[in-house]
Amino acid sequence: MKADIHPNYQEITVTCSCGNSFKTKSAMGKPELKVEVCSGCHPFYTGTQKIVDTAGRIDKFRQKYGKTAA
Repeated sequence: MKADIHPNYQEITVTCSCGNSFKTKSAMGKPELKVEVCSGCHPFYTGTQKIVDTAGRIDKFRQKYGKTAA
């Protein structure tokens, strides 16, 4: 290997929005990485599904395309 051409491979902390965190190694250059979904909260791994309604998108859809009472 040539000297001084490879990135620095260091240990970083990965933090999920659910609060789960773990350590891994990366050449990213930053000591911390924040992710939205991890194996602790992803529906594929947990077997549960939760709907996150941001800014009332479901209500907007129901108002726009919902059936009116006859």
